Amino acid sequence: MAAVGRPRRSCLAVPGSSVKMLAKAQGLPADQVFLDLEDAVAPLAKPDARKNIVAALNEGDWAGKTRVVRVNDLTTPWTYRDVIDVVEGAGANLDCIMLPKVQTAAQVHWLDLTLTQIEKTLGLEVGRIGIEAQIENAAGLVNVDAIAAASPRVETIIFGPADFMASINMKSLVVGALIPDYPGDPYHYILMRILMAARMHDKQAIDGPFLQIRDVDGFREVAKRSAALGFDGKWVLHPGQIDAANEVYQPAQADYDHAELILDAYEHYTSEAGGRLGAVMLGDEMIDEASRKMALVIAAKGRAAGMSRTSAFTPPAE
Repeated sequence: MAAVGRPRRSCLAVPGSSVKMLAKAQGLPADQVFLDLEDAVAPLAKPDARKNIVAALNEGDWAGKTRVVRVNDLTTPWTYRDVIDVVEGAGANLDCIMLPKVQTAAQVHWLDLTLTQIEKTLGLEVGRIGIEAQIENAAGLVNVDAIAAASPRVETIIFGPADFMASINMKSLVVGALIPDYPGDPYHYILMRILMAARMHDKQAIDGPFLQIRDVDGFREVAKRSAALGFDGKWVLHPGQIDAANEVYQPAQADYDHAELILDAYEHYTSEAGGRLGAVMLGDEMIDEASRKMALVIAAKGRAAGMSRTSAFTPPAE
């Protein structure tokens, strides 16, 4: 069954250099907020951004949100200081570190070991801080299975489309949308490859951003593609995209109700009271063990999103 973990339908990017945006993000209905030290922050602004993020994590109200910090990638001179300053400063109020442009499992091993050393030094619970690994180039995709398996801390595998497009010389400047000259979805293989690696190791899979932030209908259409495959959520770059992401990556109410109905009916019919049956009719639909597994996926997504049932199963009268 698909990994459930923390709800991540909407993963909001917030630049660590903006105190105003760090404050505003706390009141937005995103499942996850990642405070960014990488692409959204200019090199000269990174030291102050670290301080802003530590203060926001320690002093802000992030109730109900997964709190993540995206550090710089390991080819830069900033990564080690990002990790040390943020985790030493706010480790007790941090859920995950996002590592961008991951190319090998060794890079995840480095982050795992560094986090362990800091946790032990500070007396924090060892292993509590998770890792989100972002796949942004060909090397990362080729090695994605090893990356997903590199540490028990890994919670998500994320697609980073802009850098990925540049890394493979894709002829497009539009990030997240289909390419008119290509007769299909040019990202389908990449998304499925990430999804397979994530599910093989019971991790969540997160789709990358859609840069046309005012085109919410376009965002919704793109999001529906990865949601249909089984992705757990998508990056949002603007508050206007949050509601669309939350809607797309949770089940429709009718589907959630039906999944819960299947689970209740199957539990009843396979019991002694229900006749110990392995395959039965539920209305016009035959349900069996495979139906139960499929229903578990939809029900888990609905429960994680806080959905409530609007129908209930009633065993037939004898």
